[in-house]
Amino acid sequence: MAEKVDSYLGFCLRARKIALGSGTIDLLKRGVYLIIVCSTASENTFKVAQKYQNRFSCPLVVCYSGLENSVNKAGCKIAAVRDENLAKAICDNLGGNYKLYAGRQ
Repeated sequence: MAEKVDSYLGFCLRARKIALGSGTIDLLKRGVYLIIVCSTASENTFKVAQKYQNRFSCPLVVCYSGLENSVNKAGCKIAAVRDENLAKAICDNLGGNYKLYAGRQ
């Protein structure tokens, strides 16, 4: 299933329907349907991700395989999917290296 999520992230990249990094996400006013944060992100990044989750009323997913590998951008710890159908497809195929956020362990 994780391969499917990586494929969907690739589709987001090709369609330019993903915002990478907190600075880019901060500029968005609406149209965010999913927030993805890397499991290796700092505590502050998780707080920022939760802030975006509340602002856009969307799910928050944690990537355990390294988000920077999935989106091909070094140092990327947070991303926002801006396509509703791709966000739904990602949420429907979670498992393995991607899980819904349920608090920091």
